[in-house]
Amino acid sequence: MHDKPTPLGCDPADLAWVESTVKQAGTSFAAGMRILPPMRRYGMYAIYAFCRVVDDIADGNTPLAERTKGLEDWHQRIAELYAERAFPPVEALDRVLLAAINFFSLQQVDFDAVIDGMLMDTQTAIVAPDEKTLDLYCDRVASAVGRLSVRIFGDSSDNGDRVAYHLGRALQITNILRDIPEDAARGRLYLPADLLERFDVPKDPVQALYAPGLEQVARVMAARAQDHFRTAFATMKVCQPRSMLPARIMGASYESILKALCKRGWDAAVLRARPQTTLLGKAKWFALSYVS
Repeated sequence: MHDKPTPLGCDPADLAWVESTVKQAGTSFAAGMRILPPMRRYGMYAIYAFCRVVDDIADGNTPLAERTKGLEDWHQRIAELYAERAFPPVEALDRVLLAAINFFSLQQVDFDAVIDGMLMDTQTAIVAPDEKTLDLYCDRVASAVGRLSVRIFGDSSDNGDRVAYHLGRALQITNILRDIPEDAARGRLYLPADLLERFDVPKDPVQALYAPGLEQVARVMAARAQDHFRTAFATMKVCQPRSMLPARIMGASYESILKALCKRGWDAAVLRARPQTTLLGKAKWFALSYVS
């Protein structure tokens, strides 16, 4: 039993569980979470832990039917958190999520969107999607997380959602550009079909790695990501500065990855080399985010 108030009113063991999930993942988002006061920090830990759990289901090695059922079960678990319950949830993650939902007025549709994004990866490997499908995927797996996050940060305004829209897409496109070889090994290719066709890049994930036109495709996508970063940072200026600080830190960290990717390029000879970033570089892009 605990005598002192705890963040979100949760049991310390439940809070420790979500925190350990974040620490074990070694996420680059941890710095943005650590600056938050305890209530908001543990709310973010719960959101990250939820995303980690459903992502692990989608990327697991179990048969398709099991992964699909696992994600559909999460739809039910989220629905139960929004229903009136006579008893608390059984799992630690669900209990912290319920507290965060109630405290920050998080929207069920955003949790469901994240799960649906994972189902897009589970039902069939995404290969050379059309632009509409790619944008939907980015909205579900990234911008929906952003909409949950900005409410925990303290901004539930339309401008907060606009930050989530653009920053989520910027982060996800950066992920796509960084992970092209890893995704190919899983039979996935998230680059849009029209760009692949324009630059004569095969739609086969492995063959695409060796196509000369991949460099041009990637640079067009990098320009899109940069536009989204620019718009996200500009929109942050009309939001509460303190509420947007974690988002600004996370965005600057990922922008430094995008810049490193552009410096490295996407030639087959360097494609598997991880982009090199430094704390000084991240600090530089954080400072420059204020003048976007």
